[in-house]
Amino acid sequence: MTPTDTVLEAVNAVYLAESRRVLATLIRLLGDFDAAEEALHDAFRAALEQWPRDGIPGNPRAWLVSAGRFKAIDGLRRRKRFDALDDVANAMDLAVEDPAAWADPESVEDDRLRLIFTCCHPALSPDAQVALTLREVCGLSTEEIARAFLTPAPTLAQRIVRAKAKIRDAGIPYQVPTPTELPERLDAVLRVIYLVFNEGYAASSGATLTRRDVSAEAIRLGRLLVELLPEPEGIGLLALMLLHESRRAARTSPSGEVVLLDDQDRSKWDRAQIAEGIALVRRALSSRRIGPYAIQAAISAVHAEAPDAAATDWNEIVGLYDVLRRIDPSPVIELNRAVAVAMRDGPEAGLRLIDAILDRGDLRDYRLAHAARAELCRRLGRTNEARAAYRRALELTHQEPEKRFLEKRLTELKG
Repeated sequence: MTPTDTVLEAVNAVYLAESRRVLATLIRLLGDFDAAEEALHDAFRAALEQWPRDGIPGNPRAWLVSAGRFKAIDGLRRRKRFDALDDVANAMDLAVEDPAAWADPESVEDDRLRLIFTCCHPALSPDAQVALTLREVCGLSTEEIARAFLTPAPTLAQRIVRAKAKIRDAGIPYQVPTPTELPERLDAVLRVIYLVFNEGYAASSGATLTRRDVSAEAIRLGRLLVELLPEPEGIGLLALMLLHESRRAARTSPSGEVVLLDDQDRSKWDRAQIAEGIALVRRALSSRRIGPYAIQAAISAVHAEAPDAAATDWNEIVGLYDVLRRIDPSPVIELNRAVAVAMRDGPEAGLRLIDAILDRGDLRDYRLAHAARAELCRRLGRTNEARAAYRRALELTHQEPEKRFLEKRLTELKG
């Protein structure tokens, strides 16, 4: 390998490890997403030009930030027809570490946190928050995000453009929320991360049940958030994602068919992720500031600790759902509790609770409510009701493996 090849390899490695950090700092220094992205690319072009000649700097990230900042300022001056700085012919030679760009180490370390909160600002629509976070914080391309969410790339690109314009035009501050603002703002960040995870763990539509790359990005985001801001609910969310992710290999058959929790081969569960998830659950619960994600993670931990389906402690799970229902009441939580009650007390008890939810009009168009009702009716031998509920669930399902599972259940009932 030639010295040039070695430097090119180093530049690629620095890009993978540092580009998002560099971008976050450039956004703070330049105050504009697009200018910062252009400066980031200019900085790496300068690195490709200078590092083979001058060697790799001791602090590549600081060098890149300084280079990008200079390039942006120089570009602005040239566009405004200002004189070139110091009459230097080759601007690349000025791409050196600039102490002014690196003077506040605390600000530099907070830059990624600022970027997450800006991308998840409540003034942006939920779709825009997700798209902007994946693009700017995770570094996914527009095409990758569009594929993950089955959205046309031009539509996704416009969503990102509009979000950046909204941040600029509304003067949304690029900062970490104050302590009084933090609970509400943190909730929006956690919601975005969990939305991303769910799309990867249980895709809302498409040919496959899961998308590993998308859920992996959510877990990476969760780790970053816990590293930068170790709040109990962030820790709880990371635990929840790891415990769900630990079951991925067992959730589908080799042919891609759905395998229900009770039927999964638990030897395929990832024990390292389970151990890490359970440790994080304990850490979150020990804080005494218990929130919905930590409780949901505790429920997942009960499943993870059971050696087989029959050994699941459904009484503890129902108790945890009782706590969750008090602190974060919602029809979906009621539905999940009803399923747990059915496992503890029998299908009749669970069915009564699900019927009460549906009779109120809640979850009328939620496929999992009808699928759960169908399953309990099937267990009770109420075949006609089970068929009707499976058909309704099928009408509401857009994911191919789930459709095949429901169709199989309907076929079995006809037999």
